[in-house]
Amino acid sequence: MIRVLLSGPEVDANYAALLGAALSERGIAADLSSDHAPGTVDYIVLDPGGTLVDFRPYRKAKAVLSLWAGVEVFLGNTTLTQPLARMVDPAMTRGMTEYVIAHVMRHHVGMDRHIHGLKGRWQQDVPKLAPERAVTILGMGELGQAAARALTALGFPVTGWGRTAKEIDGLARNFSGPETLDDALTGAEIVVILLPRTPETENLINAARLARLAPGAALINAARGPIIVDTDLLNALDSGHLGHATLDVFRVEPLPKDHPFWHHPKVTVTPHVAAATRPTTAAQAVADNIARAEAGLPLLNTVDRSRGY
Repeated sequence: MIRVLLSGPEVDANYAALLGAALSERGIAADLSSDHAPGTVDYIVLDPGGTLVDFRPYRKAKAVLSLWAGVEVFLGNTTLTQPLARMVDPAMTRGMTEYVIAHVMRHHVGMDRHIHGLKGRWQQDVPKLAPERAVTILGMGELGQAAARALTALGFPVTGWGRTAKEIDGLARNFSGPETLDDALTGAEIVVILLPRTPETENLINAARLARLAPGAALINAARGPIIVDTDLLNALDSGHLGHATLDVFRVEPLPKDHPFWHHPKVTVTPHVAAATRPTTAAQAVADNIARAEAGLPLLNTVDRSRGY
């Protein structure tokens, strides 16, 4: 029987029951607890928002399995020497894809104009069709590729950009490497940010990069807040060059009540809900990884600390 430590506020009794059942389905007997003696733990299932930050006592642990997709909270932690796997969950991917499609379509067809009302003006601004709307996605990982496939299926010409080159079918343009970022952004009418937070991506979207977008462009950030320079974003909105920003992530969360994003007429705030971890499917993903480790197979979705994701 393996011992699994459950750590953090998201790993509640319901999650423990789901994970226990998923492991049992895979023929693995497991003792799941939040208070195992550190020296007896085989696996750590971790909500990084909890209090566990010192991994040195868990010398026997074969892996740390995070419930978050983002891993920046781990990167400076020198006590974490065990293999680390991030969460890749089909339900998380679907949730992000649905969020991206909803907000891309909102900006594409100009829904806000009619939702907020034309104030009695019969003004027929006919939107472009999808093939005429340039969309750029920054971040071509699991989430970015899923969003790109969905938007391409709707007819949008999608430009993809990532840190490293990937062969991705269906893209109108496919860029990689820091030297091509400006090209990927130039003329974009809708930009979707799905990048991890790393030293290279922090403050990546600044005044100069925002100026490359098409006039009136919309920006959707469902990745990490520090990727965008907040003041530069507000300035671009105030100048009229940027038409709208839909933001799901922020430098400080919860977003402080006095932050200008809350009150800006061209900013939509959503409270970090684009790609939530859902216990039912996340438990299956964790159980799959534990089963692989027990069978002597490499873990899925392991983190390369040198790259930051």
